[in-house]
Amino acid sequence: MTEAILLVGGKGTRLRPLTVHTPKPMVPAAGVPFLTHQLARARAAGVDHIVLATSYLAEIFEPYFGDGAALGLHIEYVTEEEPLGTGGAIRNVASRLHSGPDDPVLIFNGDILTGLDIRALVAAHESTSADVSLHLTKVTDPRAYGLVPTDETGRVLAFLEKPQTPEEIVTDQINAGAYVFRRSVIDAIPQGRPVSVERETFPQLLAAGAHLHGMVDSTYWLDLGTPAAFVRGSADLVLGRAPSPAVPGRCGDRLILPTARVAADAKLTGGTVVGEGAFVAQGARVFGSTILPGAVIETGAVITDSLIGNRARVGERAVLTGTVIGDGAVVGADNELKEGARVWCDARIPAGAVRFSSDQ
Repeated sequence: MTEAILLVGGKGTRLRPLTVHTPKPMVPAAGVPFLTHQLARARAAGVDHIVLATSYLAEIFEPYFGDGAALGLHIEYVTEEEPLGTGGAIRNVASRLHSGPDDPVLIFNGDILTGLDIRALVAAHESTSADVSLHLTKVTDPRAYGLVPTDETGRVLAFLEKPQTPEEIVTDQINAGAYVFRRSVIDAIPQGRPVSVERETFPQLLAAGAHLHGMVDSTYWLDLGTPAAFVRGSADLVLGRAPSPAVPGRCGDRLILPTARVAADAKLTGGTVVGEGAFVAQGARVFGSTILPGAVIETGAVITDSLIGNRARVGERAVLTGTVIGDGAVVGADNELKEGARVWCDARIPAGAVRFSSDQ
């Protein structure tokens, strides 16, 4: 098993404004574009050829990763002119694969942070002679996900839409967004039109009697589709809770990139990242947050579980909790922004304009 497809074409609308200028897989997590962690983990599992299926802001990827040699990979890029869905995107890059009809091809969604044992998934695929193998994970509340029940051998029995009632929750196993396809299955996906593997390809394969195998691996797993999840994922990478060989430094309470400047009495904890060229002033307190390159955190600001965009500025004594600040935005002094607030790119909030407490 030497090659993989990474699906990185999504618009990342749930992550706005982080994805206004940057495709979701290129938003930094633990100091490097999130995609770097996926590529590094694939390489560590023995993959050497990866095709990136791009669409939104496709021009951002290749200038950064080039041919992949720096990561020990051979990377190719295929861009969808029109969105084709997961199955359509997979079929659209098939001509770049080198595998024979019965060879395994790894496929990853570009927004999942996971500790999946990739080699074990491939081994399970080959030992069961499956047509498609799926990484499944168990979740406490599966209502937001499609369910994938299996029999005692791991054979997939059905693909069930998000359950609406307690009676419909027949399993806690969900599709975790990593697959191994037999190459011939990829070639059989309709070409040139949108196709969903979850709603079309997988159910049709089951109906035709194909062997779909589910391997449950309940190590670390997180869908980074929302700002809160993305910030948490970055912090978990820094803290060492989520495994990655691509974290540019030792795991610990904080990660300060080489050209960042942090005042001696500033307090950074909880997996906080301070990006290249960023500055954290005296008396600032930052917990579990990501400060992207060139951002400025002024004196006495308190930032918790938030993401501060490229070249953004947070004023003196501002208090931010669960907040996303877009690239180039300015939050003036003495503002208070709470959970779910999103400040758009280049916006300006005057000093003391937004508060949740009195002026005392």
